[in-house]
Amino acid sequence: MINKYSNICMHEDGHDGGAAPENCTHDCSTCGADCASREGGIQKAQLNPYSSVKKVIGVVSGKGGVGKSMVTALSAIAATRNGYRTGIMDADITGPSIPKMFGVHTKAYGSDYGILPETTPLDIKMMSINLLVENETDPVVWRGPVIGGVVEQFWTDVYWEDLDVLFIDMPPGTGDVPLTVFQSIPIDGIIVVTSPQDLVSMIVGKAVKMANLMNIPVLGLVENMSYITCPDCGRKIEMFGPSQAKAVAAEYGIKLLEQLPIDPILSQEADLGKIEFNEGTQMESILEVLDDLGLKAE
Repeated sequence: MINKYSNICMHEDGHDGGAAPENCTHDCSTCGADCASREGGIQKAQLNPYSSVKKVIGVVSGKGGVGKSMVTALSAIAATRNGYRTGIMDADITGPSIPKMFGVHTKAYGSDYGILPETTPLDIKMMSINLLVENETDPVVWRGPVIGGVVEQFWTDVYWEDLDVLFIDMPPGTGDVPLTVFQSIPIDGIIVVTSPQDLVSMIVGKAVKMANLMNIPVLGLVENMSYITCPDCGRKIEMFGPSQAKAVAAEYGIKLLEQLPIDPILSQEADLGKIEFNEGTQMESILEVLDDLGLKAE
């Protein structure tokens, strides 16, 4: 059937063209389905033919509520301000937040080149399910294979034009959508987002080990909500206890990119859809990541 909100196509059986069936074991030797996993390994989906994307970076977390979308947004803003042509794919289909953070409420629509993403004031290209549904508060009640198919079509059917870097804001955990992204989209690496809590090592480990299983480079670790700065004395207060970020990064052999504070002003700006207008320098470490990937701003 055709989703009434767009030209995103979903088959009645929940099997999006090319995606693996819901009961897929990823063992092609015992399966007769015609999907992208067959014939010499999993085939990457083809980018929209009118688009060019030089690098793709996934932003992941082992659990929800750690500020993954905030890190995605700040990374895209920092890259854009430093001359990179940037886009954000909001792959968190059941919990999209990227459009609200940027104050984007208009709807995407189709063209001869594909689905046209919305553009923020800084000229960041953006695609999210919230740009397709009739009402932003409408729940997306779809099974995993359908959600994965929609994310894949955000790659194949969206007219991204020419981007230096596309950030993919992925849902938390190691389920269907992260698996779809890792298998179907040519990811150049991931950034893992965490918070300073007791279970951080185990949670980061799950994300890192999944990336290793899929042969995806881990570009770095970001600890969000690391501390809050006292407005009176300027002292850093570790609200959730001592940070474990350096130890965890060393344990898994990855780079610690940043330790971001709790910033009430930034949170308020995100709630108001004005995150682009924040004057901070958060996530400028992304510039080092892009440089390591061999990407130069034009």
